[in-house]
Amino acid sequence: MQPKFKNKYKIKSARLSGYDYSHNGMYFITICTKDRQEFFGRVENGEMVLSDMGKIIQDELLQTPKIRPNVKLDEWVIMPNHIHVIIEICNARVPVETPRRGVSTNGNKRGGYNPKWKPNSIGSIINQLKSICTKRILKLENVTFAWQSRFYDHIIRNEISLDKIREYIRTNPQMWERDRNNIENLWI
Repeated sequence: MQPKFKNKYKIKSARLSGYDYSHNGMYFITICTKDRQEFFGRVENGEMVLSDMGKIIQDELLQTPKIRPNVKLDEWVIMPNHIHVIIEICNARVPVETPRRGVSTNGNKRGGYNPKWKPNSIGSIINQLKSICTKRILKLENVTFAWQSRFYDHIIRNEISLDKIREYIRTNPQMWERDRNNIENLWI
C-alpha cells in the first residue's frame, strides 16, 4: 500500500520509475511557488523584471554550477511565480556533494540534506536550491514565502526535444498572458 502524502491522500510519484536521476543527461525542471503567488517580479512588454526575491533566485541559480562541478545550466528563465531551467548533469560520478550550509551527520533535513536524496541527483540539486533561496528570501523584511512542495521534471532525450524546450523557455515571458501559471488566467 502506498503511503499517504501529509496524511491526507495517496500521491503517485511523478518521477520515472527505476530511473537514476543522477545519470548524465539533460533535465527540464519547473519549480513553482506555493499557490502560484507572484513573488519573483512581473512581466512588462514581454520581458521579466525581477523583484528582490527574483534577484535572489537568479543569484542562487547562477551559483549552482559554481558549487557543483558536475552541473551545467543551459537555458533558464525566472517568471513571476515559477522557474524553468534546463540542467545538465555531466560526470555524475562526483563522489561527495556538500550542501552550502554544511554537512548534516545526524540524518535530519538541515543544510538542505535529506537522507533519501541521492547525492548529485536532480532531487538533491533542486531541494538544495529551494532551501538556500528560501533562507535568503525569509531574511528580507516583512515577507512570507513558500515553494510548491514538489517540482516538475522531464528527461530530455534528443536534440529535437531540447530545441523545443529551449524555445519554450526563451519565449515564456512573451507568452505570460496565456501561461497556465499566470494566476489571473485561473478564473478565465
